[in-house]
Amino acid sequence: MKRIPELDLMDDAEQARAYAEADFSEPHEGFVKHFSLRFPDFSSGEVLDLGCGTADVIIRFARAFPKVNITGIDGAQAMLNIGLHDVKKEGFEHRIKLHKCMMPDSELSKEKFDAVISNSLLHHLLDPLILWQTVKQCAKPGAAIFVMDLLRPPDVELAKSLLRLYAAEAPPLLQKDFFNSLLSAYSIEELRQQIEAVNLDNLCIDIVSDRHVLIWGEANVY
Repeated sequence: MKRIPELDLMDDAEQARAYAEADFSEPHEGFVKHFSLRFPDFSSGEVLDLGCGTADVIIRFARAFPKVNITGIDGAQAMLNIGLHDVKKEGFEHRIKLHKCMMPDSELSKEKFDAVISNSLLHHLLDPLILWQTVKQCAKPGAAIFVMDLLRPPDVELAKSLLRLYAAEAPPLLQKDFFNSLLSAYSIEELRQQIEAVNLDNLCIDIVSDRHVLIWGEANVY
């Protein structure tokens, strides 16, 4: 199935609110669990989250790793507004900082982090190399790189089946977003081409569910 791109940003207030109210506990807890399994020696340092959205993932990440500080960036202020509220509510203001930022960003690229993570941002990008170039610029040598995203189904019928399986009870807006996201996700071969294009082909690609893929590994010494 050919990729059908979707909008880069989720900056509509209603859309952001619907996303925040949805139950993403299973994939978001899975994100943290998969990271822990693949980087068992990681316990502290500075973490960058690309496309942090409402910050649900990094709040869970902060709970799991009490010795890390996290910088989250996103281009959608509506999502960040919810994230800022929840970070304060959870008492993580001293460890989690959220910023509005559009990649590529010259100031961000000057900073170096012990881990660079991203959840469900890649499929929103018309030019995915923007994410991988930012990862490469911001990761310290040997840093943990961990990107989780949707995997495009081979055909529309399977996409509809996944929609019925995982979002049948979701509000119509979220159903539409999920279906569009499946159609705009990248294939394994496309992901492999992306990381090879920026010389990150040492990263591993693992399919971890019927709809999720991980791209992970340690940053090369550049």
